[in-house]
Amino acid sequence: MLGVRSVVNAVVFDMDGVLVESEHLWEEFWAKFAAARGASWGPEQTKKVQGMSSPEWSAFLAEFAGARETAAETERLVVDDMIGALEQGRIELLAGAREMVLAAAARGPIALASSAARRVIDAVLVHHGISANFTATVSSEEVPRGKPNPDVYLAAASRLGVAPDNCLAVEDSSNGLRAAAAAGMTVLAIPNPQYPPAEDALALATFASSEHDKIREFLVNALDGQSEPQGTVTGR
Repeated sequence: MLGVRSVVNAVVFDMDGVLVESEHLWEEFWAKFAAARGASWGPEQTKKVQGMSSPEWSAFLAEFAGARETAAETERLVVDDMIGALEQGRIELLAGAREMVLAAAARGPIALASSAARRVIDAVLVHHGISANFTATVSSEEVPRGKPNPDVYLAAASRLGVAPDNCLAVEDSSNGLRAAAAAGMTVLAIPNPQYPPAEDALALATFASSEHDKIREFLVNALDGQSEPQGTVTGR
């Protein structure tokens, strides 16, 4: 585990697996697309694309499935399914996520740095009534490279007007943790139980807990300027 920066005044959140329970739905709809074209999508393929931007995973999926559709058409079909799932109440906020966001936003600017498509990001935040709490949101489709590259986190910090090393980042996946750490941020981990991060990625985090309330307490203490935020022992 790494140490917290001496000064932090902003937070950048991931979305899937951090704010909402949705990672399994992406896998479901990737598999649905592939199956409709005679291909069998499994955990190995999911692991490969987690963290990729929409243009990256849609190109991989289209090629893997032998689809006639372009990458853009492939993305649209999968994103349509995700929006449908949201409207059906299948993409809910994780327990404690709202409180975590509100507590951080009350103390400084917050941003979102997600691999989800822009259309999904906007729909999720509006649907759950937390859009106004974010100063900036960035989809990795809007930067040159997806996670584990740091581009989306660097863009989020830039839009906040805060140096990356003065930002806390909250992530759940291996490539997300790597991306935030590569950007120079202090990383907090909420390990995804269904898709647990690799040990080397988790080791990049200053603090890890499966409980959003503990992550919220860490954020509050750090943003309030406590030199030794409470709960710095890993919650893995």
